[in-house]
Parts: sequence; C-alpha cells; structure tokens
Amino acid sequence: MHRLQLWTRRLRLPGTTSQWRPPLLMIGKGLGAIAAAPTLILFVFSAFVFATFLSTLKNDDKWNFRAIHQANVSAIVAQNNPANETGVTSQNHQRSIQPPPILEFPLNCGSGGNKTNGTCPKSYYPATFGPKHDQLLGQLLEAGTCPDYFRWIHEDLRPWRDSGITRDMVERARRTAHFRLAIIDGRAYVKKYRKSIQSRDLFTIWGIMQLLRRYPGRVPDLELMFDSDDRPVVQWRDYRRANSTAPPPLFRYCGDRWTLDIVFPDWSFWGWAEINIRPWENLLKELKEGNDRTKWTDREPYAYWKGNPYVAETRKDLLKCNVSESHDWNARLFIQDWIKESQQGFQHSGLADQCTHRYKIYVEGYAWSVSEKYILACDSTALLVKPHYYDFFTRSLEPLHHYWPVRENDKCRSIKFAVEWGNTHKREAEAMGRAAAAFIQEQVKMEDVYDYMFHLLNEYSKLMRFVPKVPHGAVEICSEAMGCSASDGPHREFMMESLVKGPSTSGPCSLPPPFEPKAYASLWRKSISAIRRVERWENAYWDEFLKKNQ
Repeated sequence: MHRLQLWTRRLRLPGTTSQWRPPLLMIGKGLGAIAAAPTLILFVFSAFVFATFLSTLKNDDKWNFRAIHQANVSAIVAQNNPANETGVTSQNHQRSIQPPPILEFPLNCGSGGNKTNGTCPKSYYPATFGPKHDQLLGQLLEAGTCPDYFRWIHEDLRPWRDSGITRDMVERARRTAHFRLAIIDGRAYVKKYRKSIQSRDLFTIWGIMQLLRRYPGRVPDLELMFDSDDRPVVQWRDYRRANSTAPPPLFRYCGDRWTLDIVFPDWSFWGWAEINIRPWENLLKELKEGNDRTKWTDREPYAYWKGNPYVAETRKDLLKCNVSESHDWNARLFIQDWIKESQQGFQHSGLADQCTHRYKIYVEGYAWSVSEKYILACDSTALLVKPHYYDFFTRSLEPLHHYWPVRENDKCRSIKFAVEWGNTHKREAEAMGRAAAAFIQEQVKMEDVYDYMFHLLNEYSKLMRFVPKVPHGAVEICSEAMGCSASDGPHREFMMESLVKGPSTSGPCSLPPPFEPKAYASLWRKSISAIRRVERWENAYWDEFLKKNQ
C-alpha cells in the first residue's frame, strides 16, 4: 500500500515559544483513504477557525486590546518548571505557569495626546471579556489557593453573616466616612463627604480603579462607605447585646480587637506621594535588592529605627532607649524630619537603603503604621513592640517565626535582651528575618493585594440585601478621569507607575474557607505561648544580670 506523509508547518502561538504539531496523517487507497478524509477535513477546518480567532483578537478595536509577545515568559516557565511540564507550581497559592498572550488596554487620554477633562470615555475598557476571550485566554492560567491570611475576610464580615447588610446599615456608616463608593455594571462612582489626610482617599480610589482594570466585569455591584483616618471607630461593645442592631459596615485600613471596622489594603500600595514612597510593586523589588547588598552577619549588630516620634507617646518613649553616655540599650534610633527631607529631595529616606542593621524595630504610631510592611520586607530581624492594631495581612504573622516580640511597657530592657539573644543565636535570628521577608515577598505581592481586594468586595456584596445604585451627587471615576487629568509631579508619576496595564491572564486565587473554631483558638494559643516564652527568657536574663552586678 502506498502511503503519503502529510505534514504542516509548525504553528507558533502568540506570546509563547511553544510549537504545536498536527498528528501524522497516513493516507492510502481504498478504505484507508476514506477513513482518513474526515480527519484531514476536521484538521483544516480547526486551523481555519483558530486563525480567524487570532485575527479577531488582534483587530478588535472596540476593546482596544493589544497582544504583547513576551519572550521572557518562556524563560520564567523554564526556571520554574525544569522538567518542561505544565501545571501548578509547588507553592500552593502561586499560579499555573502555562503562558498565554498578555493583553493591554492603554490609558485613553483622548486623541492627539490631549488630557481628558476628568471624564470617563464611554468605552474606555470592556465591562467583561466576553465568551470568546474568557474561554480561550482567561482560563489558560489557573489560579491557586490564596495565602492563608485571606481567611480573615470571613472573620471581618462575620458581624453581618446572619443579618446581611441593609441600606440603612450603610447609611449609618456615613457619620465618619470620607467617601462612598458604588460599582455598577463594572463602572465606579464616588461621592466624597470630607477631605482625607493628604492623598489617602485619592490613592485608595486609584487602587480600586486598578482592580477594575485587572478584573474587568468581575467585581460585583456594590455600595460601601470608606473612612481613611487611622483609628477604627465601630466599637464592638455597642453591638454585643442580643437585641442590638447590626453594626454599620465601614471600610478602613486597620482594626483592633475591640472594633468591627472592615480592613482594606492601605493607600501606600499605590504610592505615598507626600513622602516620596514609591508604589509597592517596584518598591518590593528595590527592598529585595537592598537585602542582597549586605549579608545579615555583616550588618551592624544593633536595633535600628527611623521615623516621626511626635505622632504617639509610645514612640516618644522609644527614644529613651537611644544610646547615651550612661546607657547602651543596643538601639540606634533616628528622628525623621519629613519637612527637611522634602526640602532636600528625599536623599536620606530611601527604604531600600535602610537594611543595614541586623535588627529593625517596628512601633505603632497614632494607630497601625504603613512602615510595618517595609520593615518586614527587609530581612533584618523584626522587633515588634507589642502592637494593638492589625492590617489585612499582619494577623497571620507568628512570633518567633516572623518576628521577635518586644514589651511595650519596658522597651529598653526588652530591646537590649532581643539584640543580645540574636547576636548569640545568629542562625535563629537570621532565619526569623528571612521568614518575614519571604512572607512579604511571596504572599503580599501586588497581585495578592488585588486578589484580597477582589475577594473582600465580592464577599461583602454577597451580604447586601438591597440593590446598589448610583448615589445622588456621585461622580463617575475611572483611571482616565484620575490619571489623565492629574498634574505633573509625584501624584501623576505614581499613578502611571502603578497603572494596571491590562486584564489578568488568570482569575483571582481561590478563597480559602473560614477558620474552624479549633484552628482559630489554636492560632491564638500558639501566639500567646511564644510571647510568654520570650518574656520568661527575658526575665531570667535580667535576674542573672542583676545578680552579677550587685
């Protein structure tokens, strides 16, 4: 029987270096030819349909998508998958590594480079992918399970689990809110009630706009109130009785054990323009580079802190631990004068240049401080003065694993012992710093921040017992309305730097279930046990010290 081998040219997928080959077709005479004909026809038809899809994707002007071919994607695949296999990486919360085309929709600031007048174009980006893009692109990467601290979303929303959230509850949150946000059909509307500190509200809203660009059409309709001040205000004691009304749902940047405010990522992830702190995505890379410049053992063997002490008594108290002629508490403390630093062009406040000591101190300000993530990202051993507030990820930090606990009411002696212990247990102290830095670098990446925002808003919307609507007097907000009309300077610079270029090539990570009651109690007991262990070591150290010096 005569056989003819039919081959087609290799087909290269956009944005990848992988090549697909059709199966070898064996065509002969008689029944063999008849059997092979449908296979050949099916192959030709499939190739035609696929080529048509690629052409449509490339020329879809309505959505203004642009396929970006990135050769380095293959390098990333090779690094993470030496066996050249596809699938999910070893870390549970990381994404699958099969690379699809990357899509962009550039910021639409009008024709000819003219800035828009603070308005949103009618079709600035899609309200949804639509089936043809979702099925063929959106599902090429599978998202893994979210980091474990995402479980706290369930705890923060627990007060409304049974009652749901009514419009009356939302209205009661207006008392201290800075702005109201509504998302309707993928478009955002904001009504401002009062001015926030510096540009907190501006960059918080900007961050939410980037979430809508990252996951177009996936953020559900909702209405919420946001308070951008420091301290939480929804007191648990006011709603603890069985006949009490449900608390008002109020979003803010931190919480504590006595309040019910809903914790949301803070504005500085998109930049803090007033003190020249860059957006988180690039700053995180700089911090890692700063870590790599000096090995832990080669750093100054002291505890370092630099900041503004005048915002809280606990920081003023910390200054008493500075080195003096009569005492050396193993602390090196510096006052940050932001006015002077601004006048000098922020030459001495680079966060990536401050990982030069083996130990770094975190102490709260008026409430929680955004400095905590920067301190933890530096792989020096973090010494945390007993915190009273938490942000969205810090509740999963473990004492003696991610940080060393410091007493609030005896800071100086506590810091001195911590440094003495670390310098005599270098391996354990260095491992603590590395664990904290790895936690931040691997589980608080910008994509994790967006996924946390997405799941928090999604779970919040499920509790709503009313139909969201555009608030009276609200203004439509989008990235174009904010970024294109922003004046030149750090605000505009940070907006452009943190702009989400296009939709994510995967869906959000999978939200883990709530804590089981036993697991929740176990976390608390484990944390308390570690802190008390350190206190016993510390007491024994100072008892021995006093005996030697009597």
